[in-house]
Amino acid sequence: MPSDVSTAVQAATLREHFTQTILPIWRGPGFNAALQLPFEAVSADDHQPLPVTRYRAMACARQLFVFSQAGGAAHAHRLFEALTRYFADTRQGGWFYSVDANGAPLDTTKDLYTHAFIVFACAEYFAAFGNRDALATLNETAALIEARFAVPVSNGLLHAALDAGFDTVRGGLLQNPLMHLTEAYLAASEATGDTAFADALARLALAVAGAFVHAPTGCIAELPIGAADNRLEPGHQFEWFYLVKRAGAAIAASGLDAALERAFDFAQELGVDRTTGGVCAALDERGAVKDATQRIWAQTEYLRALATRGDGASLQALPQQIERFRTRFLHARGWYECKTPEGAVARADMPSTTPYHLATAYASLPSN
Repeated sequence: MPSDVSTAVQAATLREHFTQTILPIWRGPGFNAALQLPFEAVSADDHQPLPVTRYRAMACARQLFVFSQAGGAAHAHRLFEALTRYFADTRQGGWFYSVDANGAPLDTTKDLYTHAFIVFACAEYFAAFGNRDALATLNETAALIEARFAVPVSNGLLHAALDAGFDTVRGGLLQNPLMHLTEAYLAASEATGDTAFADALARLALAVAGAFVHAPTGCIAELPIGAADNRLEPGHQFEWFYLVKRAGAAIAASGLDAALERAFDFAQELGVDRTTGGVCAALDERGAVKDATQRIWAQTEYLRALATRGDGASLQALPQQIERFRTRFLHARGWYECKTPEGAVARADMPSTTPYHLATAYASLPSN
């Protein structure tokens, strides 16, 4: 693309690809019309669904977000009905992690990451179409998260996973579900105007700052500080950067804003390939590459963070990075999920969870 093309025109090209190429996949061959659920993934060559072993609540929720944001009311309604029909645990509360190929409960773990996406998707669905059932689901799920996932005497930390009855801890402390819960509470606050979500955001930010911020770099680590074999993911620094900026005053007391400014610089300097613009999957705590795989979601978070930071250097870098992303990760039939640093395709299929990353990044890019 010529260098004199505006960033807004570049962004419009990405959005056009999303509307004309990506969304039709998930209304068509990527959607199981019999069960009314999105398949987990499709082939990049012919868009045929991969053999089915499960359907995840999180994947359905992400698709609900995507079609709600896109204004696809009919498809969003189908997805919300399927989400509540298959994944709601009407006996013990909360949401199943997955169902099998026939729609019967498969993994009954109560997973915080999944519950966060239920809140997030319902907030977008309610904001788009005013569905009162979605509002009720949002509020009930948020209340359940606070009541059942809380770690005792932890000042706001939450378990990553519990058993079906919320009695046994199945997953230790992880930053990723807490990040997506931050995203969910932001969306819920904006959709409902309920100040309780701002209060929850403040508590959550303080808990994350106390347990996960890597002091030398400002990065938010994947595991609590001091855990063995910890790692710093550049994509998550960029994702947190956007969320912290969006949260603003609601989380000011946590100090995350200043930390993420440093984390942005660290991730950009050591986690982004200077030649290709590819964002690597993980660094160690010293900044050495721990996982060189370039996943498409990390590239989208870098775009969003550049647009969000908005300083001269970031705005200058953004047009080149959009073009690098477009030529490296998008193609006429969809996208490349993972690449090696050399540019080889490391994962050939296209998961139903990825359009969420594309949609959220593109929404932050200039439009005029």
